[in-house]
Amino acid sequence: MTGSPEPTPDAPGPAVVGRGRLGRWRDQAVALGWLVLVWNLLWGDINWANLVGGLLVGAAVLVFFPLPEVSFGGRLRPLALLVFAGRFAVELVSASLHVARIAVQPGYRPRGAVISVRLRVSTDLNLALTAEAVSLVPGTLILEVDRDSGTLYLHVLDTHGPGDLDVARARTLAIERRIVRAVGSTSELRRLDVTSPEKGTLP
Repeated sequence: MTGSPEPTPDAPGPAVVGRGRLGRWRDQAVALGWLVLVWNLLWGDINWANLVGGLLVGAAVLVFFPLPEVSFGGRLRPLALLVFAGRFAVELVSASLHVARIAVQPGYRPRGAVISVRLRVSTDLNLALTAEAVSLVPGTLILEVDRDSGTLYLHVLDTHGPGDLDVARARTLAIERRIVRAVGSTSELRRLDVTSPEKGTLP
């Protein structure tokens, strides 16, 4: 008499029937929420007019320019989300002051550079969130996203040598790490842990 084989810990469970439509509605709601947030950040003011405008623009984008299906398989961690928001606010203020100093400094011509940063979690959602967060910081601009390799190409303002490029790469990877810690899945967190940390990467 042979016994049934023991299930492996990582074996996927049975598919849940009937939640496909609910999952798609949830993903659409998450995408709409991010579009509204980005719309208000671009305007620089959160008010009722911008919220309504963001909802209308976001809904139009999702209807007329449907995004590829992106499922959210992670979990929301409030404490890590607060850490991300706090660090992002500090970087936003610091970068704004730096760009303002460049703008008012007489005769100073900053040198820019284009660098590539390969993310450690190459999911569509992580690529989008990291690219949005990096683009919102003054002095950095996303030029291209390579979806196949999970690479961001960005323009960095005011670089003086290879050390500044290393700092820009480390800052981008640190933003990715904080995003994954805030909304990533357990497997994505493990992927960050098994990847060797970059020199100068902030936690």
